[in-house]
Amino acid sequence: MKPKQTLFSALQLTVQPEDFLKKLIAKKLNCVAFDLIADDAGIFPIIRAMGEIAGGASILIAAELLSNVNQGVGSILGGISGISPTEVVIIGAGTVGEFAARAALGLGATVKVFDNSTSRLRRLQNQLGTRVFTSVIVPRVLEKHLRTADVAIGALRATKGRTPCIVTEEMVAEMKNGSVIVDVSIDQGGVFETSHVTNHSKPTFRKNGVIHYCVPNIASRVARTASFAFSSIFSQIIMNMGDEGGFESLVRRDSGVRNGVYIYNGILTNQYMAEAFNLPYKDINLLMAAI
Repeated sequence: MKPKQTLFSALQLTVQPEDFLKKLIAKKLNCVAFDLIADDAGIFPIIRAMGEIAGGASILIAAELLSNVNQGVGSILGGISGISPTEVVIIGAGTVGEFAARAALGLGATVKVFDNSTSRLRRLQNQLGTRVFTSVIVPRVLEKHLRTADVAIGALRATKGRTPCIVTEEMVAEMKNGSVIVDVSIDQGGVFETSHVTNHSKPTFRKNGVIHYCVPNIASRVARTASFAFSSIFSQIIMNMGDEGGFESLVRRDSGVRNGVYIYNGILTNQYMAEAFNLPYKDINLLMAAI
């Protein structure tokens, strides 16, 4: 009997064609979203690693888009003596938000972080080791600070389903002409209403006078660093798979890998993908109990 093939991939719903799930199901594959794999501590290690890369890279991208070489307003991200520093608004206090804040602070920018979780905001303050402006997401407050922002970073991540759209088109229209949006959350739908998926060949567009950068998988800009990060995580998973006697045995024993499975032997097991594509699904834990 031919063994089932297993696909490990990112789960980027916004860039997937509508029939991709049906084709994977028809092939009776095992499919794992590596961004949903959890470790023993309940942390998503691949998301953490890619978030660290994307957070730092988002500020470097914004710095380039502010320069007049790239048809920006001609401002330096950060500041110099006697000149008001650049203002950076970060929406999301997770890994991406933390590393974006680190990079922006390192360049001398004024940083403001918004998130609906006070515990994440508190953790970010402790991790940065310095006081920055933090606030829960109140639309009127966020709109006020977006008006003066030179850069806005969308860094929210949904643990299930789509990222909530926080910034309306009306709020974007109130931003300064030539300001920059880097929507790191675009692979889950995006934080800004005006965002739509772009690519590395044509990464930006302007709307309401604001430069938008909406490329999914920002970490692919630095493929060497991302590859080393992937290898350090996947090598252990592959060795564990060999020790357990194959993929199916690993999934039964490892709840972290099981959390990432969205198709098992041709059966859709992810509720949110089922709802997004109007397909039936079965709970992976129930399938495991039945085997």
